[in-house]
Parts: sequence; structure tokens; C-alpha cells
Amino acid sequence: MSTDDQNSSVKNANHQSGQALKANGIERIVPPLPTIKADEVESLIEWGFEDSGFKLNERGHATFTGKRYGLSGLEMPVLVPWVQNMLKVEVSADDTHQSTYPNYIPEAGSHPAFMEAVSKIFSKDKISQEAKVRLRHGHGQTQEEMYNLKYGHLKRIPDLVVYPTEEAEVTALVAAAVEYQVVLIPFGGGTSVTEALACPENETRFIVSVDMKRMNRILWIDKVNRMACIQAGAVGRHIVKQLEEYGFTMGHEPDSIEFSTLGGWISTNASGMKKNKYGNIEDIVLDINVVTVKGELQRSSVGPREAIGTDPRQWMFGSEGNLGIITSAIVKLFELPEVKHYGSIIFPDFEVGTKFMYDIAKAGDPPASIRLVDNVQFQFSMALKPATQGMKVLKKKMESFIVTKLKGFDPNKMVAATLVFEGSKESVAAQEKQVYRIAAKYGGMKGGSENGAKGYELTFGIAYLRDWLMNHYLIAESFETSVPWSQLLSLCNNTKEKLFKEHEAMGLPGKPFVTCRVTQVYNTGACVYFYLGMSYKGVENPPHTFNKLENIAREEIMRSGGSLSHHHGIGKLRQHFLPKIMSDTMIEWNRLMKDAVDPDNIFGVGNLYDKNSNHSTAHNEQNVTKTIAKTAGDNA
Repeated sequence: MSTDDQNSSVKNANHQSGQALKANGIERIVPPLPTIKADEVESLIEWGFEDSGFKLNERGHATFTGKRYGLSGLEMPVLVPWVQNMLKVEVSADDTHQSTYPNYIPEAGSHPAFMEAVSKIFSKDKISQEAKVRLRHGHGQTQEEMYNLKYGHLKRIPDLVVYPTEEAEVTALVAAAVEYQVVLIPFGGGTSVTEALACPENETRFIVSVDMKRMNRILWIDKVNRMACIQAGAVGRHIVKQLEEYGFTMGHEPDSIEFSTLGGWISTNASGMKKNKYGNIEDIVLDINVVTVKGELQRSSVGPREAIGTDPRQWMFGSEGNLGIITSAIVKLFELPEVKHYGSIIFPDFEVGTKFMYDIAKAGDPPASIRLVDNVQFQFSMALKPATQGMKVLKKKMESFIVTKLKGFDPNKMVAATLVFEGSKESVAAQEKQVYRIAAKYGGMKGGSENGAKGYELTFGIAYLRDWLMNHYLIAESFETSVPWSQLLSLCNNTKEKLFKEHEAMGLPGKPFVTCRVTQVYNTGACVYFYLGMSYKGVENPPHTFNKLENIAREEIMRSGGSLSHHHGIGKLRQHFLPKIMSDTMIEWNRLMKDAVDPDNIFGVGNLYDKNSNHSTAHNEQNVTKTIAKTAGDNA
């Protein structure tokens, strides 16, 4: 997409929102600005919206505040006892780790000449050096970042936050950064779980966080060619809502969709839960506009496929803020499905469930989404159920009798698959027939559409659980991988076994919480998502101890045939593992590319390939190697 084309779209959008316009003979619709409600305020110290989250009531039962989710307003009497039993710890309202936020916020640096240049680019309402604003832009959502936010401090944060609203401002900002040798760090939804937003601690230059969320427009929709041009700061939940109004979907729905942005999806090379039908982000994006220190990456046209030599735009997938600022992208659109059905299937154990998943992938034409949770996650979903009365109690007892007595399923082994079918009536009917035929082959029992729908709905509510449990001396994190089918089961078993063994060897309190699910299926393998939790009461430097465990888990994952990441990315958290998966030549090519397109390291966030070796991170290769070696020695 040419700059003229984009600027023309923005200009027309300002005057003709919701109306049609013609550009290069193509009729396009210009949607109005997204509606952002007054109650969409996000928490500064925990995941999610400020009005939502878990808490304990006067009876010691878990409840969920707010009105946004299926869990909202519910009392869950089983959740806390279940957590206590799983981790062998006490969770009490009388024994909490009180947050000291904001304990200490580093002062903003001074750069008068650059600030004068910035004042000529941005109006005052687009510039902030307010302490809490800078603090929020200095971290993502890893357990270590959130722990330090609550109970410690971040050592280095941006000196300035700016909020561009148009590409011309981004271009001028980058030019000023080059002139005054200032570091720029793009910021989208702030949902990174790889320390990708953490400022390099030893960076002495002035650091600017470039918050893109005011560049949040759908610039145009081309209904005939099923494409849309969307600014990079558009948040997932707003994209979904606006496209639905015109009968379309992008189809990209990561678990973070409520808060993550289009630019963030591209820069991390993200994956969505419905990739079976719509593809991953690299399959959906047709074109990208990027502002770099050398100029803008732009194209004159967009075709369904092209052979034009090496395409620099492809470098942006997984670039993690190292090469430039993504300002907009053209994406594929899909008509809203005629039918959307949910489903769930119960299997006797995880191994049987993985065989079912393999056959689904092998058969082709899988549902839009299919997930297999292990027994621990299955039990967890049961623990989230509210207290029931009357006929509901009777129904639950009947269902339990059928599953455990008549079918002979062991409650401590049984697992569940949840499914989403989308498409025409005919295609969905064909998919359902195939799925349930394969399930029957493995003794699977239908769990009903209601349970399937609730399983997916829980995705967004349970995201609040980790930061709440941190207040009760429990620390947890998720991590993922992709693995060939032949190694999937052994990878899951090996990783779980390793974590239990290491947790005990390190003398940590209670038992670890270790669970996994298969979340994506491919012809050649699958994505596996792990959750790891532990009690940190009495543990010195809990985030560091947790990172030791997670690094050991990652070593085991890769030893068992898994990848370094399926969709979370690398950031600084996994940077030290790159030499284990890339040849020296691959790493050098990446460094050379960075040097060529950003010789002064203006985009100096230090992810993937930190060209400044003196920039420290909490997880450099030497320290982690020593940690793993020491742990191995202690356990010998």
C-alpha cells in the first residue's frame, strides 16, 4: 500500500466515516472511529480490566468481580480448596502478600534538545513523562515483571511516552530520534510475556515508548476483494466488533485479543485459536507499512500472492520492535460464518486424547478450533463451577454417574477436548460428523455444546487468576512450544516429570502446579501450552527461583523435540536459547540485517539479537548456563 493511498484514506476517513470512497477505482468503506467505553480502564498492576478479577469473600470462597465474563458475579466454593489440595498450601484472606506498588519509580532522564523537537511534532496531550504512565510502558506481563511491579521495582523504564495518531508523526519522531540518538520502543497492548518491552537496564540513552493505541482506526474495508487496511494500534476486541458490523471477520483470535494489537500480532508472529480456518497472522496479513530509520517500507499494490524476490516486509513478522515501527497493515477478511457451533468430548486419558487429535489433523478439514486439556486442567475447569441447587445438582450427579460408572472413566485420568465449528451449515455438519466419528473410535463421549462454549469463555476469565494468586504467595506462568506428532506425548510427560523432580530437589514448599493442553493442530505436529505454578512463601527471590524452573522446563522441552516458541516469541526471556536452535551463520545474518537497517540501534529494545553486549538482561546466557549446571550438580 503506497503512502499516498494510506494518507488519502486517513484524510477521507476524517470526513466520511461510515461512507464509501473510491481509491484507484476501487470502492471502499470507511468505518467510524472505534467506540471506546468509559469503563474500559485497564489495571496498572494486574492483568485485564480494572473492574474485573478474583477475590475471596467473607466465607473464604473465590468470587469474580465485574460484569464482563461468564465468571462475573459467581461464587466458586470449590476453587480455593482445590488449589490448596493441588499445591499442598494454604490460601487465606488473613495471609496475603500486600503490594507496595508503586514502591519506586526511576526518574525520567533529561534531553532538552530532543524534547524541543518532540514538542514540534506532538501536541501536549500526546506527550507524557508522568511517573505511573512511564512505569506502565516499561513492562509486559511476565511473572517477574508483575512480581517486581507489586513487591519490588523496575530498574529501567522509558523516559518519555508519546502517542502518535498518524504516520507522519511517527516518521518525524524517527527522524528526530536519529538526529538526537534516542532509543524508540514500540508499544501496543503491553501484553508481552517474553520481557520484550523491558528497557535494557544499562541503556544510557534517552528512551521513548511509542504507544500506538491512538492509531486504532480501520482505515478502509474493501468488501469486493475482502480486505481491510487497519492501523497497527487497533486492539483486537475493537477490530472484531467493527468488522462484524460490516459482516466480516479477520479470524485472528489469540487468547490476548481483548488487549493486544494488530502491530503486536505481527511483531511477535502471533497465532490465534481459530487458525485452522483462518490461518496464523502471517497467513492473514497481505501488506505492512513500516517506518524505519532508513525510510518507509511500502508497496504500490497488493495481490493475493506474488513472486517479487526477497520481500523486506516479511522481516517484520517476529521482529519484536527491533527494526522499525509498524503503522498499518492490509489484512484478509472473511465473511461471518453462517453457523457457529461449540462442542466437547471426554476421553478416558490424555494419551487417547492425543491419538484423537492426531487423527483429526490427519483427516484434514479440522474445526476452526480444537483443544485438548489434560486431567489437571479438566479438574480445574470443574473447580471453577459455581454452587448449584435443585435440578442442576441432580443433573450433575446423573452426568457424573454416566461418565464414571457406565463409561468407566477414571476422574483422575479423564481429559476433555473443546471445539469450535464455523462455516456454512453443510460444512459444519460435515466437520461434526467427521469429528464425532473419530472420537467414537477412541471411546470418546460427547460432553455437549454448553460445556464447549464455557471452555472457550473461561479462556478470558482465568487470565486474571495468576495475578490474584500472587497476592496469596503463589506464582505462575504459561509457556508454549510446537512439536512433531511422534514426540508430543513424550514431551508432555517428560516436561511434567522433570518439573516435579526439580521442584522437590530445590526444596520448594508444597507441590508444583504443572499442566498442559494441546491448543493447535497441524499436519506435521501440534502446539502445546504449559502452565507452571508454585508457592513462594519463604522462598528467597521468588521470580529468580521460578525462572530457574522455567528454564529447566524449556531445556527439557527442546531435548524432547519441541521448539523454542510457537507464538509467544523470544524477547529477552528466551534470547539465550537462540544458539541452541540456530547455527552461527543464522544468528550472524540476523545481526547483519539489524546493523544494516538500524546502524545506530535506534530501535534498541534489545530483543532477539541485542547488538550491544553491555546491555544486561536478567536472563543472559552465562547466568542461565550456570544456573542449570548448578542445579544439575546439586541433584547429582
